[in-house]
Formats: sequence, C-alpha cells, structure tokens
Amino acid sequence: MGLQFRKAAADDLEMLVTSRIEMLKAANPTLPDADFVKAAESCRIYYLKSLEEDIHIAYLAFDGDVFAGCGGVSFYQVLPNCKNPSGMNAYIMNIYTVPGFRGQGIATKIVDLLVKEALLRGIHEISLKATDMGRPVYERYGFQKDEAAMKRLADSGFRFKD
Repeated sequence: MGLQFRKAAADDLEMLVTSRIEMLKAANPTLPDADFVKAAESCRIYYLKSLEEDIHIAYLAFDGDVFAGCGGVSFYQVLPNCKNPSGMNAYIMNIYTVPGFRGQGIATKIVDLLVKEALLRGIHEISLKATDMGRPVYERYGFQKDEAAMKRLADSGFRFKD
C-alpha cells in the first residue's frame, strides 16, 4: 500500500506514549520496568500539554493501518541574541522506526517533515541528541556534532558550599 505520514493529534496520545517508551527501552535496555511506567505517565502529561499549546509537533508513519514510526519536534524560547533575534529554537526527539520497517527511509522523511515545521515558524536553530543507530540519518540531513555545549547531570556529585 505504501507508507503514509501524518501529523499527530491528541487522539494519538497512547500511540505517541507507546512509541516513546519503545524508543527509550531500545536506548536503555538495562533499566527496570518500573522506570518505564513512570516515564510513560510523565510522557502522557507532556504530550497533552505540549500538543494543546502547539509547542510540540509529532509525525506518525503508517503502512496501511500498521504503525511504522514517528518523531517529534519541540519549540522553546531562550533569551534572544544577535544570531537568533527571536530566541526560538527547536529540538527534534523521539525519532523511532519499528524494527520491521527500518531501512525504508521513514526516519529520514520524518526528520524532513520536522525540519520543515521549524523553518515554517522561522526557527533555524535545530538541535537533537543522536543514538549511534540514528546518527547517519541526521548527518545525511546536514546535522553536525557540536562540542560547544556542556550539561550538568543530576548525579554529577557537585555539592554547593554552605
């Protein structure tokens, strides 16, 4: 029948949550099931709020009625600067293709749709975090590794002085 892509709506909530958890399980196979149950509840809340506020867009891929993959982009604002006077940025996330559908260009098409959504909003600063499996898809699309960013992990061990 051929692959079809469509923008997700609130009715797709459980499909979005399920695909997010499948992606997280694939990326974190040693985590206990309880962590994924908690993550699913948090994702449900996130999707409900962000879809309603139009700060997250997701695309779903289907082969007929069979779910084949998905991906999303979140829009957020930071303090404006000279290169980004609006301060608006986009973050692509949760690019997931069902194992039996991999290698058919689903992730590439979804990334294309998400980048176009950001560009339509005038957003040119688009970032993402890549798994080893996904990195070639993003590199073909022009994403480059950025060593300039730093982040603090919750378990970094840093303690404030009294």
